[in-house]
Amino acid sequence: MSDTPTDALLNDYSRRFQRSQELYATARTIFPNGVTHDARYLEPFPPYVREARGAYKWTVEGHRLIDWWSGHGALMLGHSPEPVVRAVQEQMERGTHPGASHELELRWGQLVQELVPSAERIRFTSSGTEATMMALRLARMYTGRPRVLKFLGHFHGWNDFLIQGADPPFDEPVPGLLDGVREGVVCIPPGDLELVETTLRANPDIGCVILEPTGGHYGLIPCDAEFVRGLRRVTERQGVLLIMDEVITGFRVHPGGAQGRFGVKPDLSTFAKILAGGLPGGCVAGRKEIVDLLAFGNASGQKMPHPGTFNANPLSASAGIATLELVMDGRAQEHANAIAARLRIRLNRLFRDLRVPWVAYGAYSDFYLYPKYGVPPTGDDVRWPEGATWLDLATAVDRHTRFLFRVACLMEGVDLPGLRGMANAAHTEDDVEFTVAAVGAALERLRGVVWSPAAAVPS
Repeated sequence: MSDTPTDALLNDYSRRFQRSQELYATARTIFPNGVTHDARYLEPFPPYVREARGAYKWTVEGHRLIDWWSGHGALMLGHSPEPVVRAVQEQMERGTHPGASHELELRWGQLVQELVPSAERIRFTSSGTEATMMALRLARMYTGRPRVLKFLGHFHGWNDFLIQGADPPFDEPVPGLLDGVREGVVCIPPGDLELVETTLRANPDIGCVILEPTGGHYGLIPCDAEFVRGLRRVTERQGVLLIMDEVITGFRVHPGGAQGRFGVKPDLSTFAKILAGGLPGGCVAGRKEIVDLLAFGNASGQKMPHPGTFNANPLSASAGIATLELVMDGRAQEHANAIAARLRIRLNRLFRDLRVPWVAYGAYSDFYLYPKYGVPPTGDDVRWPEGATWLDLATAVDRHTRFLFRVACLMEGVDLPGLRGMANAAHTEDDVEFTVAAVGAALERLRGVVWSPAAAVPS
């Protein structure tokens, strides 16, 4: 009996990435599911990477992959850009952790202030999750109100308060959270300013609203500039703080983040990823009177405690400085945005040619594949799949489709984090064309498995 297409694919994958499979067998004896990040889990096993440069990474078997993970969004300049590598190497020789203040933290903070007008004061953290956790605590102290309003499908790290409502099923509690923590968060669907205002009026104990400014999970559920501007007006009318989570969008969609592109000034912002140039690091930035609640002897008479062994460590600071200096003129962002737009356009033309009922959509340097479109796309660059609701987009990709599609693309030399990806300044037009061909080959492998040709293309 011959193998099914799925069996044939997985058998080919196991042969091509044999050393990765062996390493994964060991990993399963050490880590839950054998991985150190949920997104890296892949069935039957993930590829193991030995080195990465520019837009590419090489597996332990020596296979080159075009990389659309971009370091989970942290690598605006691609892998191992020479100025960043040199800066980190030079600092490594001087020391990694003096346990003291140092000059690099000053330059790092000043660059954030130069790029982000709302950053009157800054406090560095070790991650984006820590930054959003700090922003919430500062908001509670400043307003005296204990609750936060967030949008379903928006991801703000895995801290107790903000992990709620981030992923489907949205109506089920996140395991391990205390009831009191869940009660401190009000979650509503995204995109409805009238609902925001009604919710704030009905809940006077809400002190802040937090959002991803380009939409949940960095644009998987898009929102536009007008919604963000309207949210700023609503929060000002209601006397509620606005927190913009720019952990991914910061320095990516614009040198000043989404707030710089949209012309919106939030009360607090959170940054990470590109901020630290591919090393661990985050920060909270915002109004002086709010962030200064971290200061000893501040006007409120109360100080928010904030330790953190690796806050503003000189290695992360050196990488962050080198990166921010390179992206501050906006050319890296313009290039990444253009590459992603080109890829979305070419993928949609491929889907039409193959009669694949999927659509590529997104904005800025991101792209997403929506596999439940029903018909091949009629447009080229799509911002929001026509007829899809926010819930459709949030729940469109099942694990079976995601895993098989990634495996099929890996076999063709492309690594996509599921049905999505992020471009960076190292990607080229040739990478776009190679990726489109790889996706086409992957879809041919999966014909009748995760998709079937549409009957006709709408006129």
